[in-house]
Amino acid sequence: IQSSADKKQYRRSTGKMIDDLVSIIMSAYNVEKYIAEAIESVLKQTYTNWELIIVNDCSIDATEQLAKKYQEQDERIKLHSLPENKGVANARNIALQNAVGRYIAFLDSDDIWLPEKLEKQLDFMKINNYVFTYHQYRHFASKDKVGKIVKIPSQLDYMDALKGNSIGCLTVCIDKSKIKPFLMPQQRHEDYITWLNILKENKIVAYGLQDDLARYRIGTKESVSANKFKSAIWTWKVYRNSQKLSILQSIYYIFLYFQQGLQKHIFR
Repeated sequence: IQSSADKKQYRRSTGKMIDDLVSIIMSAYNVEKYIAEAIESVLKQTYTNWELIIVNDCSIDATEQLAKKYQEQDERIKLHSLPENKGVANARNIALQNAVGRYIAFLDSDDIWLPEKLEKQLDFMKINNYVFTYHQYRHFASKDKVGKIVKIPSQLDYMDALKGNSIGCLTVCIDKSKIKPFLMPQQRHEDYITWLNILKENKIVAYGLQDDLARYRIGTKESVSANKFKSAIWTWKVYRNSQKLSILQSIYYIFLYFQQGLQKHIFR
């Protein structure tokens, strides 16, 4: 009789997916201060049928050594170390290409999940037969500095999603058995573009679970949210270059994007 690890390796080599397995996608670059906390939040999940695929994007600190330590302790943790830094989208894509779970979830290496995240989200998906879901979360700078719950819409179709990226990457879970294969583009706002493409190409609706199940760390990311002006430019390029919207359509949606950002700032 094959071990569970052998069975997963067979599924990986044949391209078959494991029905109730969640493949957790984690890119990591120079996060020695935070990655242990992120991994521990996965290990504490009440839903235990998961694989954590960590892609170390050529870190120059102790990120790889820390990830290796956890890999040695738990066979569900898989580490891929890249010889060259090529960015978060490339790292996530390598993890996606190695994932064998039916369900795909994302966790950045400086964020954390609450223990019931996977259990509650999978129940939400299975009971309602949902393909694409997300949930509430909070921003945090440390355990003592946690923000208010980030409000989310109850559902989003493609046109709704164009109004702004209201989905945190760490909250997404997708049933890949019911959609076309996908990877993230090598462009800014790669996660936002991915959600838009999935919704549009598969003609589906994403549904929001009104439950606070994750923590998004602020003040550490070289990101989107770190520079609002750059983020607006990248969003404009999403509309024009990725989604091929007209000038008038792009102006309309960028106005809604700014409006949504203002509301977040006022009510945070």
